[in-house]
Parts: sequence; C-alpha cells; structure tokens
Amino acid sequence: MIRVFIAEDHLVVRSGLRMLINNEPDITVIGEAENGTEAIAGVEALKPDIVLMDISLPDMNGIEAIRRLKQLPNASWRIIVLTMHPEADYLRLALDAGADGYVVKSVADDQLLDAIRVVQRGHSFLRPEAVAVLIDDSPLRPPESILSEREIEILKLVAHGHTNAEIGNLLYLSPKTVDTYRRRVMQKLVLDTRADLVDYALKNDLLKPTRNVHHDTSH
Repeated sequence: MIRVFIAEDHLVVRSGLRMLINNEPDITVIGEAENGTEAIAGVEALKPDIVLMDISLPDMNGIEAIRRLKQLPNASWRIIVLTMHPEADYLRLALDAGADGYVVKSVADDQLLDAIRVVQRGHSFLRPEAVAVLIDDSPLRPPESILSEREIEILKLVAHGHTNAEIGNLLYLSPKTVDTYRRRVMQKLVLDTRADLVDYALKNDLLKPTRNVHHDTSH
C-alpha cells in the first residue's frame, strides 16, 4: 500500500484528492496539512511514502517546504508538486528543491495516480510540457513574463533598500498598498526574504538606477 500525505490549503481540494486516492486499491491517504509548518510536522511524524505538495501555501511557499522536508534526517519520502501553476513557472525551482514529480491541477485526475505510482517506483514524473521546459535554452523566465510593470517597479525600489513609506511617497501609493505589491511579488517569484529579492534583482539586472529612485526632497 502506497501511503500518501497531502499538503494543500483548500479543504475542498484536499477532500477531492482524498476521495480520488482512497478509491484505489493500492494507495491510501494517511495525513493532511493546510500549511507548510503542519506539513513538515505531519510528514516527519507519519513518514509517508509520497507527499503531494501545493506551491501556494499560506505560511511558506511549497518550494521552501520541499527543501526543508528533504533536509530532515532519514527523509525517505518522495515529493510530487501538485499545483495550478504550469511547469514554466516553478518546475526548475521545484526540482532544485528536491521534488520528484510535477503535476498540474488541471490534469490531476488523469495523471496524479500515475504520478504517485511512477514516483513510488523510484522514477521522476514529468509531463511532455515539463520536459520541454527543461530543454529550453533560457535558464530563467524574464521578470516581464511573471510580473506586471508596477510589480517590477516595486521590486526595484525594495531591492534598492527603500521602505514601504518611501516607496509610497515616490509612487503616490499608501504604504499598505506597497506592502501588498511587495508580498505579491515575493509570492510570484517564490522568495522568502529581502535578501532573496535583492539577489533576484541582481541576477536579472534590475538594480540599475531609475528615475524614481532618487527624488529631490529639498522643497
């Protein structure tokens, strides 16, 4: 019997997955979590064979949760990313963190059970679309394909060290709105800290001075 743990923040999705899996004679769900912290604790306690990991979790992104799970002592479980995001968004990050498979929710009913069995046998599970992403020559998607113009503007200013209040003054936004943008940027890029954001900005050549960075405030 293949023992599965589900990390997914939506109760309806978890219920559907549990029903789908428990209908199979050789697979069973042994535990669930609605955030990354619960997932790490639950997996460590129950020691499943397979972990199904969503990327968009409320307390930490699934990529970080995968990384932490793979670093635990005696981590014998294998991890399948189950997400609404296409492979072009997060596949490389997921594999680098230690994921063994990647399934998009839109085709989960058809492919998830196959993925569980394939990964349990020690193989990786990737759709043809995922393989195409891996052989693509471009190592990273450009920021413009992930973020809006305003999000890139916020990213640059945060990376330059400006506070939410300072950015709000520059862009005529409230500090709360700036913080919302900043959180959205970090979620889209699967980043956890300001240092991660600065590193991303450097790698993507986004730290060149812009006309918005320095304003004359003497009058």
